[in-house]
Amino acid sequence: MGEKILSQIYLNLNGKEILLLGTAHVSQASCDEVKATIIEKKPDCVAIELDEQRFASLNDKDKWKNLDIIKLLREKKGFLLLANLVLSSFQKRMGANVGVQPGDEMRAGIDAANELGIPAEMVDRPIQTTLRRAWAKTSGMGKVKLLSALFASAMTKEEVSGEEIESLKEKSEMDGMMAELAEFMPAVKEVLIDERDFYLAAHIWEAVQKENRKSVIAVLGAGHLPGVQAHLEKIAQNAESTDTQEIASLPKKKASAKIIGWAIPVLIVALIALGFVYGGMSKGVDLLSSWVLWNAVLAGIGALIAGGHPLTILMAAVGAPFTSLCPLVGVGMFAGIVQAFVCKPKVADMETMMDDVSSVKGFYKNRLLRVLLVFFLSSVGSSIGTFVGGSSIVVNVAEFFKGLIS
Repeated sequence: MGEKILSQIYLNLNGKEILLLGTAHVSQASCDEVKATIIEKKPDCVAIELDEQRFASLNDKDKWKNLDIIKLLREKKGFLLLANLVLSSFQKRMGANVGVQPGDEMRAGIDAANELGIPAEMVDRPIQTTLRRAWAKTSGMGKVKLLSALFASAMTKEEVSGEEIESLKEKSEMDGMMAELAEFMPAVKEVLIDERDFYLAAHIWEAVQKENRKSVIAVLGAGHLPGVQAHLEKIAQNAESTDTQEIASLPKKKASAKIIGWAIPVLIVALIALGFVYGGMSKGVDLLSSWVLWNAVLAGIGALIAGGHPLTILMAAVGAPFTSLCPLVGVGMFAGIVQAFVCKPKVADMETMMDDVSSVKGFYKNRLLRVLLVFFLSSVGSSIGTFVGGSSIVVNVAEFFKGLIS
């Protein structure tokens, strides 16, 4: 087949032959060699780094046309959708420069399996589970940092050459990227890389155990190869099980986190109440006004910057002081729903969404993306308002009681 382009790791574990093929995800050379390698080796099955949902959507060109943005906001999936869109846009931009699309190398593996008449097993964790676990393990400011990094990646106009994409398969390059991610967002790195390494290894192992199979070729992103290899070797030695139930579900919220989530609003209300009781109407109104104004103004400014409709801006300003006292809801959800109602996204917005998400102008032009922008910026504004307003109340009350004591 000529010079090898793919990263490859061959394993013979307990009589099972496992070949790990590392791809650059948006490389035509990777696509060609994936297919050629599978046809040459003729394994008993092919394992693909996809889940069933992504496998089904590979050939669904109209998947975004059925998007119900209001339903997603009500289900508290606004941040997840935004992160998914921006990440998909970045991958699409990289692929456009080398004539392929994200998922083409996985499709090449599936096509080769179909040609040989052998099973193709989808061995990755559902993308929604991965994103929701990453989101659940990330702090509020961490979410902002993550989305900011994704936006910066998606909107950069720097051209990415085929040679640079192929270099992503170099171990040293990938190690550097993983180390940077671990330092920048350790919780995200754990979910996106470490957990998926184990999940992929466990399901590759299970795939080769079926029906007396003796060999499998696994098509994976190159960054997963070292981790998957390590887990496969542990599994073969019975040093690790293939039970992925724990990482296949959302992490349970710790009791301490729930307590803190409610403790802060209770503290704010209690401090304002103390102001009324010990400082009279004037002090109480002063504290209440500080809370309302900081939340309302900053959430409203966020909706304004997002290009929200006047009713949307009003909703953000009026709702923020109340939603900031309830951990179960956020003002971004309400502001986004109002924006979607008064400026209803059209089919054309859904058709051009993946192109529009790669530019600031696109976010303001596309009605659906503007709903997400309203959701995001009003949420950020409300979060800042909560921090500033809450801090102001604490300092004000502390100074007040200090004055009473002295």
